[in-house]
Formats: sequence, structure tokens, C-alpha cells
Amino acid sequence: MGYQHQVQFRDFKEEQYIHSLFQLTLSPGNACEAVAYAGSLTSDQRSQFLEMANSHHVVLRALQPILQQATLAGNTELAAWVATVIEKENARIGTAVRYLHEICAEVEAAGCPVTVMKSLDHWPDLGNDLDLYSSADIRRVGGVLKEKFNARMEPRSWGDRLAGKWNFAIPGLPESVEFHLQRLGQTGEHTRLAQRFITRRVEKEISGMKFYVPAPEERIVVATLQRMYRHFYFRVCDIVNNTALVESGELDYFELRRATESAGIWEGAATFLVIVSDYVRRYRGYNLNLPINVSETAPFGGEKIRIRERFLRVPIMPEGARLFTREITHAALHGDLPATLRLNLLPPLAVAAAVAYKLTGSDKGVW
Repeated sequence: MGYQHQVQFRDFKEEQYIHSLFQLTLSPGNACEAVAYAGSLTSDQRSQFLEMANSHHVVLRALQPILQQATLAGNTELAAWVATVIEKENARIGTAVRYLHEICAEVEAAGCPVTVMKSLDHWPDLGNDLDLYSSADIRRVGGVLKEKFNARMEPRSWGDRLAGKWNFAIPGLPESVEFHLQRLGQTGEHTRLAQRFITRRVEKEISGMKFYVPAPEERIVVATLQRMYRHFYFRVCDIVNNTALVESGELDYFELRRATESAGIWEGAATFLVIVSDYVRRYRGYNLNLPINVSETAPFGGEKIRIRERFLRVPIMPEGARLFTREITHAALHGDLPATLRLNLLPPLAVAAAVAYKLTGSDKGVW
């Protein structure tokens, strides 16, 4: 563990669960320690471990190595438990993906271009909601969902309204369907950047079904916006997904820098990639092959990450605040008044969310 960007943990139980998830997903061939740990858990602890894997969107990727090694070792009890969980999760994902394909087909047929964001990046896992982006307006998209799927629009928070985000509940589909329309970013500040999610989308085939997904550069963009400028925390899947993306060789760093510099988030994108690389170094023993300008641009890396409240937390002060300040300064200096005004609403919104969480235990009505 002697490397420059040292990852530190605080809570032992969270540390052990997340440490095991990283071993199983980043280095499954050398995960004997994690498999033995999973085998030693009590029934209640297994439920907690599974809940953690679900929160980090790596249920299948974490449990498959356990199933393989438990089967080889003749641990029939552990293998049976894992096999049952995998079967149930596959059934859930199969239903969700079929609905997702139908939703995309109907929305496209109505003349509304749609791109699946984030959800399919976890494959063979799937998140707890279905995220989509469209350049169409809510009347057209909402009309299709209501007419074809009997969808119900969920109440919107202040943050949802700023971000241009709508959530729909569809009968028979446990997952929420989340549409981002014409805008991206915590306050909906990115409109030109959002257009790239339609103009540069690519096709991806899942279980014989074809979907439009963001180009590799936009996958980094949306992950950066979500992790470095909105939630300020990472899931295990963020590390695993983007490790695979970087190592695929498909990422055009020149195009990524061009897009993110024009949006004022290049430093955030570089930091996101360096954090991913730091976790790869911990669990695989090598660095990702990132361009030197990425490493030099990132103001911090994995040494700042702490486990707290189930996730890998990015410090809001001062690191997150500095990234936000650079984004809003960029918008102001480039004369983007709408984005500047929207971004100026974020600090009071964050304060309101913190107060709501302290009083009620939830910030849902705000964010």
C-alpha cells in the first residue's frame, strides 16, 4: 500500500465490505481473500454485504467469482446462496432491460431522440433506476410514456426542476425511469454539452437488443458531472466501469479535453480519471495509462477519498468547492449568463438540502 495516492478507510465494516467488492470486481482471479471473507459471514452479515453490493451496482460482478470458487471448493451452502441471489438479480435485470428497450423504441418512434445514460455502463449489472437523455421536450416524452406505458410522473424536487429532470413510475417496472431533457448538470447549466449526447451517440447491443448510448467521451463527462460536481461520492461501479473504458482504448483524450474545457469541467474530468487510476493501482498493482496532461491537471486523487455513509466520499471542502468555483468562473468569463445564474443557485440549494436532511433525515424534496 506504499503509493503516492493512498486510499484510507474509517469505518471497519464498510471498509471490509467495500474492500472485498473491489477485490472481487477489479481482480476476480486473485480474490481468494474476499471469497473466504464472504464465506465467513453470518446470515445477517451476508444480507448487509449484498445490500452494499447493490448500492454499488456490482451484484453480479461481485458474486460470480464467489460462485465459481465456492463451487470448486465444494462449499455447497455458500454456492447455493450466491446462485439464488444471482438468479433473482438476473430476472430483475432482464425485465428492466426489456422495458428499457420498449421505452427507447416508442420514444424514438415519436420523433424524440433518446440516449441511455449510465444504466448500461454497469452491464452485466444494472442500477436501481433507468437514466435517459433526450433533446425533446417534456410534453412529447411525457405523452409517449403516459400513452404507451401508463406512466405516472413523480413529484419533482427543486433540484429536478433546475436540472431539467423528470422521473416516471411505470406499472410492472420496479425501477424508476429518469429522463434528463435538453439539459445536464446539477442546475441544468450545460446545454451545448448536452447536445453531444445525441449528436455523438453510438449503438450498443445488450441481450440481442440495440440501444443508443453516449460515446466514450460523454460517458466520462456524465460520470464527472455526477461524481465531481453533484453527489461528491463514488461507487465501486464507477471505478470498475471506467477502468474497463480506459483500458478498451476507445477513449479519445483530445476530444474529451476539448469538450470538458469548453464546459469548464476539464479539471473535474482529469481528477475523476486519476481517482479511478489510484484504485486500480491499489487492487491491480499498476497505473492506468493516462496521458500526462490528465495527471498534471488533476488537483487531487485517491488520497483524498474517504469511506463514509456507505460510499467513497470526495471532500466538498475545499476540493469540491474549488472545482465548482472554477466551473462558475469559466461560465462567467465566457459570457454564459444563463449557466452563471443557474450555478449561483447551487450553494443556497445545497444549504437547504443539508437543513432538510438534518430536520427530516431526507433531502429528497430539495435534490
